[in-house]
Amino acid sequence: MSRNRRYDVLFEPMAIGPVTAKNRFYQVPHCNGGGYRDPSAVAEMRGIKAQGGWGVIFTEQCEMHHSSEIAPFIELRLWEDQDIPMIAKMADRMKEHGALAGIQLAYSGINGPNLYTKEVPLAPTAMPIRTFTNDPVQARALDKQDIKDLRRWFVNAAKRSRIAGFDLICLYGAHGFGIFQHFLSTATNQRSDEYGGSLENRARFVREVVEDIRNEVGDTMGLTLRLSLDEMMGDLGFANSEVRDFIEMHADLPDLWDLAHGAWEDCSGPSRFKEEAAQFDLVTGIKALTTKPVVGVGRFTSPDVMVKQITSGTLDFIGCARPSIADPFLPKKVEEGRIEDIRECIGCNICITGDMTMSISRCTQNPTFMEEWRKGWHPEQMNTKGASSSVLIVGSGPAGLEAALACAKRGYDVALAEAGETLGGRVARERLLPGLSAWGRVADYRTYQLSQLANVQTYPGSELDAAQILDFGFENICIATGADWRADGVSRQHVVPMPMDAAMPVFTPDDIMAGRLPTGHVTLYDDDHYYMGGVLAELLVQKGCTVTLVTPCAYVSDWTNNTLEQATIHRRLAEMGVDIQLNRGVLSVNAGSVITNCTYTEQTRQQPCDAIVIVASRQPRDTLYTTLKAREADWADAGITSVKLIGDANAPGPIAWATYAGHRYARELDGADIGDALPFRREIAALATT
Repeated sequence: MSRNRRYDVLFEPMAIGPVTAKNRFYQVPHCNGGGYRDPSAVAEMRGIKAQGGWGVIFTEQCEMHHSSEIAPFIELRLWEDQDIPMIAKMADRMKEHGALAGIQLAYSGINGPNLYTKEVPLAPTAMPIRTFTNDPVQARALDKQDIKDLRRWFVNAAKRSRIAGFDLICLYGAHGFGIFQHFLSTATNQRSDEYGGSLENRARFVREVVEDIRNEVGDTMGLTLRLSLDEMMGDLGFANSEVRDFIEMHADLPDLWDLAHGAWEDCSGPSRFKEEAAQFDLVTGIKALTTKPVVGVGRFTSPDVMVKQITSGTLDFIGCARPSIADPFLPKKVEEGRIEDIRECIGCNICITGDMTMSISRCTQNPTFMEEWRKGWHPEQMNTKGASSSVLIVGSGPAGLEAALACAKRGYDVALAEAGETLGGRVARERLLPGLSAWGRVADYRTYQLSQLANVQTYPGSELDAAQILDFGFENICIATGADWRADGVSRQHVVPMPMDAAMPVFTPDDIMAGRLPTGHVTLYDDDHYYMGGVLAELLVQKGCTVTLVTPCAYVSDWTNNTLEQATIHRRLAEMGVDIQLNRGVLSVNAGSVITNCTYTEQTRQQPCDAIVIVASRQPRDTLYTTLKAREADWADAGITSVKLIGDANAPGPIAWATYAGHRYARELDGADIGDALPFRREIAALATT
């Protein structure tokens, strides 16, 4: 197949200063949880994107000097020459298939607490450090010598970047994280010298650094400048109007303008709150202010939306971070006319949690993300089939669907049995909740791909028992039967069922998703702390209930701090009239009320209500597995060589954990027993010789 002609514009070569990108697909800098700790894993991840056809590929932010770092968060580092081989490996992998390799140089200024280096932070104005963790540290204001030093440090970093083999340098001044934004914004620049006050003065440092680096690298590298489109602070910050003034005043300053909305939470908002191309209005018209190309982002997943960004004169490059993670081969699939094969990003932001939790990132849609080097997993290529031939997968949730697809791609004959009439398991139910429709792509992509494979048979409406499975003759049995939400309150506050009066109507998320709804005044007790409690509170208000949300945490949907949506969730619920009670648990459920307690003082109070919705933990649905295990003596006669429990049926977790479990099952089927060996590769820092 070949691409549709309407997408030709996406494959036009585009100049960025002295270098030329082969197409308009531009992977903007994005985090991955690996950074300096896992450089080979990061390099291979970027290299896979090069295979996938991206024209421009950037690193994540790279700390360019030891006087500004953001520990405990794990990014790249380019502090001295001994860091060059690490990032050179990345540049090499990025360029193997004709992409331009870019590095994002970051000096975090007011966002760099320097917890590792113990250096005093430096910023345009002396202020407390602004971080996710509210570190009790303040920055010292840069004096004139500091600014000269900082300019020199950027030049040194540019030299190292050129030696490492990069084609592009991105100067980071967006999301509130980069020193260039700190100089440009009146919120962080309150200087009275030639670097403060007027926009022309606040822009002085940017101009100087760009000139310094150009003098150093000449025409060997392109320079891009990443700016926030609007700090969303009103008159105090760098607003969209002033961004436009700055670009008009400095139209030809960088070789490319890289524009991203506000804070990270604004720019990378989840699909629950932000649609594709959500930044269109903020960026529209900016391209007319400069002769240089413009790249913007907006969780672009549709090639038609991408084309509109170009043909409308809004953007020159299609910037992608999350979509490039969900499908590293997105450009190649467009080019080859395989639009239906694109794994579209669902906007769940689980990828961002890797950075926020200082761990290796995951992707719900692409379970091979960050496992390309560690486990040798390729997003488009499976390992060859093992000795056995057939697999029966019981359960068509995200784990079962992924296991079926990956096993089929390996060459196994696959039967997929689903007790219900609809494939998708939890995804089929959760996609109907407020704001989660895009999550249905997890099921849609896999069910379509399975429908195209001759070696897969699906059987909806097929609830199986152990005796039937033993009669079927499949060699490998994979149990992916999911989990049920508990109604007894067992989770974190309660390790045994809480006291409950049978006169109180009790509902779980499963009840709500099945259409069994409470009425009147509802207490929603959230001891899960991810998205479910907040989503259900929103749904119940929509259905006419008065809702009191009680949670033992200090935040509503606490873990969504890691997906950059916690503040938006709280704000939405508050605006909807939800009575939010933080730092409170539920001690007991009575007829007509619940007894809540303060998590610090244990002080109790009575909360009148007509019903309670309990969002606690989930119980693995593993009865079928345990029954089969009890009959292990019968396996050989039935031709069964393996029985495996995966996904939520094994250990409930986020959807990304389930797709990963399904993929891992397929990859390891018929594999050798590795015993006590690590199931992945890792890198260990070399000991110093002195």
